[in-house]
Amino acid sequence: VEKIHRGDQMDGLLYPAKKIPPLAKSDTEQEKASQNVTSSKADPLLKPNMETTPASLSSDLKEKVISILLKYSSGLWAHALPKVYQDTYQVKFPEDILNNLELLSDVCTVDYVSEVPRKAILYAKPQRCIDGNLNVTDKVKRHDGMKATAEQQYEESKDQYLENITVPSLIIPSEGSVSIMVLDLKNTNEVLIYVGKDYSSAQEQMEDEMKAYYSQNSTLSPAQSLSVGQLVAVHAEEDAWLRARIISLEDHRVYYVDHGFTEFVESNSVCRLQKQFRLLPFQAAKCKLAGLEAFCDDPVLVKAVESQTCFKIFAVEILEKSDIPLLVLYDTSGEDDININATCLKTLYDKSLELHLQVDALYTNVRVTSVLSDGSLYCQVPSKGLSRLSEILQKLEDYFLYKQTSEFNVLLPFCGKICLFPSKGKWARVEIKIIHTRRALDVKFMDIGTVATVKVSELKEIPPQFLREVIAIPPQALKCCLADLPPNTGMWTPDAVLWLRDAVTNCPEFSMKVIKQDASKGIAHIYLFAPENFPDMDRSINRQIKNADLWKHQKDVFLSVTPSGTSSTKAVSDAVSALQLSSGKLEKSFPDSAREPGSAVSTTDMPPALPLPKPGDLMDIYVSVACHPGHFIVQPWNELNNLYALMEEMILYYSRAEEKPVNIEKNKLYAAKIGDEWYRVIIKGILRNGFLSVYELDYGKHEFVSIRKVQPLLDTFRRLPFQAITAQLAGVKSQQWSEEASIVFRNLVEKKPFVAQIQAVNDSTNSWDRKIVTFLVDTSLPHIDTWIHDFVSQSLVEFSKGD
Repeated sequence: VEKIHRGDQMDGLLYPAKKIPPLAKSDTEQEKASQNVTSSKADPLLKPNMETTPASLSSDLKEKVISILLKYSSGLWAHALPKVYQDTYQVKFPEDILNNLELLSDVCTVDYVSEVPRKAILYAKPQRCIDGNLNVTDKVKRHDGMKATAEQQYEESKDQYLENITVPSLIIPSEGSVSIMVLDLKNTNEVLIYVGKDYSSAQEQMEDEMKAYYSQNSTLSPAQSLSVGQLVAVHAEEDAWLRARIISLEDHRVYYVDHGFTEFVESNSVCRLQKQFRLLPFQAAKCKLAGLEAFCDDPVLVKAVESQTCFKIFAVEILEKSDIPLLVLYDTSGEDDININATCLKTLYDKSLELHLQVDALYTNVRVTSVLSDGSLYCQVPSKGLSRLSEILQKLEDYFLYKQTSEFNVLLPFCGKICLFPSKGKWARVEIKIIHTRRALDVKFMDIGTVATVKVSELKEIPPQFLREVIAIPPQALKCCLADLPPNTGMWTPDAVLWLRDAVTNCPEFSMKVIKQDASKGIAHIYLFAPENFPDMDRSINRQIKNADLWKHQKDVFLSVTPSGTSSTKAVSDAVSALQLSSGKLEKSFPDSAREPGSAVSTTDMPPALPLPKPGDLMDIYVSVACHPGHFIVQPWNELNNLYALMEEMILYYSRAEEKPVNIEKNKLYAAKIGDEWYRVIIKGILRNGFLSVYELDYGKHEFVSIRKVQPLLDTFRRLPFQAITAQLAGVKSQQWSEEASIVFRNLVEKKPFVAQIQAVNDSTNSWDRKIVTFLVDTSLPHIDTWIHDFVSQSLVEFSKGD
């Protein structure tokens, strides 16, 4: 057995150890053998300093080499040839040929397996004439009743040798929507998945082809000389043919590589897997579930993951692409997306530390940790879990006191990950909820209930030795709402929210009575008392806020708009986003000058104008929006990193800053929250329903946004020129573009980079009114440039034919 390496696998090549019976020799050869002549005189090929070429090798030597190789249809190691040659013919093989195997190129194929050390396998070639005077009949071997030439044997043996390494690895797509089905799992680091969509159709096509091939070739005999690990085709139920790997020869057990399960099969249902069916990657692939690695073998966790996932389809977030990729699974079948990794991690909570509020029960020393803008609040109740949390956080404090916390920086943040955040000199447990950018993300404070935007660099990993203890403690923030308030208040007014926040901030501890539990929403209805007022219901927080004049919503500020388009009153913003009442405001990450009283927010100062290229210039651009060839938006490619950095700073600032009432004026600059991001916008219209029409100055989109999501634009955020440039495609006639042409153009260019060749520039005082007329060139292919206007023109011809 000779062990060889190819790629990541190790294989073995076997050849007989027995002596091969010598062929009939000439009298001269027998005489040489009897005299055991080994000097250079016995064979002219061994004369020193003689230049050797393929033509100079004797026909006799070549014939002998062919005779040997034809007996080794699976190939023979080159370094084994001298011994086999001498054992066969009792004549020493000229070993200098091994240093130049090309000398044998006309009688055999040389397959180099490695260069260092240099190793090669020799395969016989079918030969009819050597040196013009030797006639060698094609050697034919019967195999399963079928004839095959030596060349065919070579190809077949080589295929068998490469069988285990020619199937490409399955690559899970990293772009676009990816869905998978979970098939099975040993632990959370070895979850067997099946990748859907394009891979599914490819597999179905391959299995249809296998069925047609093996059904039509009825003369195919079952595979012979099977070995453990060998790839085969198996005749399964319902006349299907599936790819499988042999697991056991004793009980004929196989593993279906595309379906992820094992089965016992009849030996006569197994055939050799043909080369054309080894091109598709195995469809059953392994993955790891992010955040569960430290507990991958925990039986409770494994059981929870199995019950939640097996034979179900999930959306996938790929965190690391590797042989066993790291994934987060999402169940998107309901109204809300469910993070499966985070959900299953909760099964590790210590049930003895969970707190279940009892109806009609009274609780003292209650701490209100946050008040949300809908009037709901989070409370901490003295409990075994809260005491345990305090102990473990103190352990962490002592541990980090003597450790470099930089060792525990979070390098791979993902939604559902639990980590640590420094808050007012203490460590707090947080769960990542939304990732905005590489630097900024939203976290929920698990034991306080608030959500805040923080920097990734501020988060720390939980040290491994504390991980199970930290994870085992259930969240200590209990969601509650004040009972028996007026039923038709709807959304709380800002005045009511601010009154409640002031009330709970000014009193460190409360008493509370539980009225009822809403299990479906996970919220308790309570009466809240300051210590001195307990248990007087009339002096409860509930009755005080109910009787206060806080429930009248202010008059719609948009009804009193002056003819000039400016609002005559200030719009009152929604309540301050919930920050930790107990921990104080999070520190802003901006220059002090941005917060000094003297740096008043200006509503008139514009950023410097973005320099536009001149006609004939080339410019790298990115198309952010495409309506049709007559109107699309481009951004300078070399400025995109600056824009992303600005957006990160805006997220960090506005998510932490206290909201202020804003005086809205048309055609003025503001920051607006659209989705989870903050954008630089200009107000284009003030609507009567509490919404504004805005234009994104960096992306070129028109949006509607609530006035509550608009804030002043700091001077700090006015330094970068606005990035959106309006553009028109050159090289096509200006016209009314059909919906079909617009769709084709949009799919062709939107959210893609191009080289722009400028044809004309229409300048204007306002940056958002400037326009360029440009050619677009797709240079993504290595040897050809695609001019978009040519493609659009051809599409128009096709559409006109269709009409």
